[in-house]
Amino acid sequence: MMQVRGLHAGYGRSQVLQGVDFDLAPGEILALLGRNGSGRSTLVKALMGLVPWQGEARWMGQSLASMPTHRIARLGIGYVPESRDVFADLTVHQNLLLGLRPTGAGQASAQGWALADLLDLFPALRERLQVAAGLLSGGEQQMLALARTLLGHPQVLLVDEPTEGLGPQVVAQVAHCLQALRDRGVAVLLVEQKLDLALALCKRCLVMGQGRIVFDGPVRQLMEQHAIRREWLEV
Repeated sequence: MMQVRGLHAGYGRSQVLQGVDFDLAPGEILALLGRNGSGRSTLVKALMGLVPWQGEARWMGQSLASMPTHRIARLGIGYVPESRDVFADLTVHQNLLLGLRPTGAGQASAQGWALADLLDLFPALRERLQVAAGLLSGGEQQMLALARTLLGHPQVLLVDEPTEGLGPQVVAQVAHCLQALRDRGVAVLLVEQKLDLALALCKRCLVMGQGRIVFDGPVRQLMEQHAIRREWLEV
């Protein structure tokens, strides 16, 4: 579904990604692990066209090179940033409507949900539909960001630190949402700091260090690689 080869990206003269290679298969949740500053957020921003990059990134055989962000999104690639980026002055309902594809009209597809389905998945949003998004808790804003993106019916979802700062109950809801995505055949590239959560959701993971992929393999293999975990993950 997605193939990335020799990806280099950065900000101005600062090169963060130093030749990233990986593949993402349909219906796979792929954990992207690493310490802060390893380049994980830069990678997902580059794939969404938010950071200039060089190399090769292909989606369903089509090159993403020089493609603007809105076209990448319309191809079926969804992005939930670490900052969530809800529109604070708009209501929850208005934020959700902004996520609809022009031709979707809220109808469910094989990869997505209708609005009613998402409100069942995140019942807290149903109770807050007419509340300004800026008044939501951090957990509610994360639910809103996920739901808004899913209304675009993405075939692959790039999710950056979805559980950061959230309580256990909301973390469980986010995990349930990601599992539901997998069951519908949606691929997920999951940037996550909670190692236990990422490993519970994924069969395969990537470990990033100094702008490169330093491990790509099954979760069980990573658990046996004490040197990799010690050098690139543990504090």
